Order: sequence, then structure tokens, then C-alpha cells
Amino acid sequence: MAYNIEIRHLRKDFGNHTVLRDIDFSVSPGDVVCIIGASGSGKSTLLRCINLLERPSGGSILFHGEDIQSRAFQVASYRARVGMVFQQFNLFYNMTALENCVIGQMKVLKRSRAESEEKAGLYLEKVGMLPYSNAKPRQLSGGQKQRVAIARALCMDPEVLLFDEPTSALDPEMVGDVLLVMRDLAKSGLTMLVVTHEMAFARDVSHRVVFMDDGVIVEDDVPGVIFNSPRQPRTREFLHRILRPNDPQ
Repeated sequence: MAYNIEIRHLRKDFGNHTVLRDIDFSVSPGDVVCIIGASGSGKSTLLRCINLLERPSGGSILFHGEDIQSRAFQVASYRARVGMVFQQFNLFYNMTALENCVIGQMKVLKRSRAESEEKAGLYLEKVGMLPYSNAKPRQLSGGQKQRVAIARALCMDPEVLLFDEPTSALDPEMVGDVLLVMRDLAKSGLTMLVVTHEMAFARDVSHRVVFMDDGVIVEDDVPGVIFNSPRQPRTREFLHRILRPNDPQ
């Protein structure tokens, strides 16, 4: 089977503290994989290693069979093909929504301004933000900023899109708009790796759910197994705490 991304024996240390240990999994084209787990379990660090925002301490990450840590690897080109949507949006606050979506295309993909603006308009419309093309981030709500961030990532024509808790910084009433955009992207066949606390999204949209705890993958299976009959006690305990928080322990 051809994989977009293969992760083998990945380890990440911060000083004497090991945050990820012996992580093994693969992502196939078109997969929607949700990573769940308590805060501090290593989920976001895993995404940051995949995007090389953090350098792994050991193990390997392969993109179409090529080691992304090799000296000859083109990191800028890779980040265009494996895009990332951040918890805190990471927009350029001195630029309009349109400019945020244009600049990466021109600098990294070497597209003309006209072509970049055309594509930016297409994706801003797709996420419902075209009327706000000339607004700067400070004029937008959290949900609107996140939709611009998604449009910006899509403008790079990524093969894989990484989402790092994309709704956790949003007010509750804004979460639904962003999740609706993500559901549509999943239906389009885009390969997605999503760190999330949104259990309904993980259950209903993903092809696989990965449960992490204390820097390891405890369980990796289809949503029906993870949510209805998890095999590992730690998975059961986590889901019981998240899905039935008021039940007596």
C-alpha cells in the first residue's frame, strides 16, 4: 500500500523529558485520522514533528518513502504539500485575509499575483469568507480567523492537511462553522490528520481514531471500535471521563 506519511519509532525529548516514545503509524491517501487524548499526551508535539516545527529526537518520518530529516530534503516544498492549521490561527495580522492567502503561493509556489489572488478567492469563498477578503485579522472573530487560516492552507494545494486542535481557541458558538468546513474537506477526499477534543467529529468523520496517552499510541482503530468497544482500559477510562463527565467514578 502507498502511504502519504509513515512514522517509525518516533521519539521526541525535551531535555530529560520524553514526550513521544516509539510512535508507529501510517497515513494513506484520503485518510481522515483523528488523534485524541488528554492534554499533555503528546498529540500536538506529534503534529509539530510531522511538520518539522520540532525536530524528532529519534526514529523516522517518511513522506512518499523519503526521509524528511535527510539533509537533501526540501523542507519548504514539503510544508506546502503538508499544510498545517494551528490552534491560534497564526495569521499575519498586518495583512488582509486575501493577502494572507496570497503571500505563500507567491513566495513558495512562485505563482503570479493574479493566479494567487484567483485561487485565494476560490478558497475564501469555499470557507464562507470571501466577503471579508479585505478585512484584517483584528476585525474578524475567532471562527472567521480559523476559516481564513484553512483557506490559506488550501491555497497551497496540500496533499495532507494537519489540524492542531483547530477549535479549542474558539467560543462555543463558533466551533460549528469551522467543523462544518472540515467535514466538507473530509468529504472531498483530502488527507487530514486532526488533533481534536471534538469527539463527535472524530466519531462521525474520521476513518481512524488514534488514542494517545503519556507519549505513546495506546489504541489505533476505526471509530466504531474506539467509541463503542475500545480494547484498552486507558482508552475506556478516557472516553468515559470525556463523554460522561458527571457520572460517578
